[in-house]
Amino acid sequence: MEKAKVYYTDFRTIAFGTGLPGKLKNLIRKAGIEKLEMEGKFVAIKIHFGELGNISYLRPNYAKAVVDVVKELGGKPFLTDCNTMYPGRQKNALEHLECAWENGFTPLSTGCPILIGDGLKGTDDIAVPVRGGEYVKEARIGRAIMDADIIISLTHFKGHEMTGFGGAIKNLGMGCGSRAGKKDQHSSGKPEIDPALCRGCRRCQRECANDGLVFDEDTRKMRVDREHCVGCGRCLGACNFDAIAFANDNASADLNCRMAEYAKAVVDGRPNFHISLVVDVSPNCDCHCENDAPILPDIGMFASFDPLALDQACVDACLAATPLPNSQLADNMAKAGFVDHHDHFLNSTPESEWRSCLAHGEKIGLGTRAYELIPIK
Repeated sequence: MEKAKVYYTDFRTIAFGTGLPGKLKNLIRKAGIEKLEMEGKFVAIKIHFGELGNISYLRPNYAKAVVDVVKELGGKPFLTDCNTMYPGRQKNALEHLECAWENGFTPLSTGCPILIGDGLKGTDDIAVPVRGGEYVKEARIGRAIMDADIIISLTHFKGHEMTGFGGAIKNLGMGCGSRAGKKDQHSSGKPEIDPALCRGCRRCQRECANDGLVFDEDTRKMRVDREHCVGCGRCLGACNFDAIAFANDNASADLNCRMAEYAKAVVDGRPNFHISLVVDVSPNCDCHCENDAPILPDIGMFASFDPLALDQACVDACLAATPLPNSQLADNMAKAGFVDHHDHFLNSTPESEWRSCLAHGEKIGLGTRAYELIPIK
């Protein structure tokens, strides 16, 4: 496979000149976004709106820059993300939209509608076959995302406490999975029900197709029949009271491989384009309701038609950067007995792991890790 082209520009601007949104527009045009035939097409722009309390997510101005270009090319853009597996302000569409609005993402600020990809409760998904999948045969992807004609990922590249870093593959794979899809990637186990939170409403039982849930008439609580439960995760989206949870029991390498296969399901067979901004490189995911100080300096904006090459280029740029003081990474490196992994992401979170994701993505044909970096002024 020939090298993929990855385009890059830094965050430098000239006073009274083009601002950063303008530089982003120029970058994606130079990277060839106009090659996508967008006229009259629905264009899903996958982004993370940031959990409330976290302020390291991408600013809405960047989303609007991409939206403006899509509109100029005749497309019908919408910003999208899927509901989260964990309790928080993004576990259903109503709270998710309110969270997005509070963080500045509105039709006025971004120039397009916002749709939650897997519906009101995270159960509006579609089973998408994974060609060449070794861990996942059918990925549960948000229906609105799969209904789009074109998919564009707009990613905040950052650290991550499990996967080492969060880039385009995570934005696509984990981010486009419905609540059941996220469970499929995080856990191979079965749910637990907290009786203190269960209201006995039986809503979860109506979603179960395998007799995996049993209602106890004496306690008026639901319990799991582990013999019949298949661990599909449909009950997770049905519960309004956070009484149902799955443990994050998949090992990091297993999670990474499943995530790569989900990402392939999202992009396979339709036009796609990918953008990553290496800025405010927090050590943890934007799903946190807080963000720690950046572990690395702001590096730049990257764009490519290949999400795997894009992630490889971003991680290479990060590994070549100098760690920032007063950060989780710097604190770890200053500890007695520090073992240098020669990897900023592992040094920041030693229990994380990221290489298996890129290796497996290349193995299944998601893209290539070989790239040519093309600087753009």
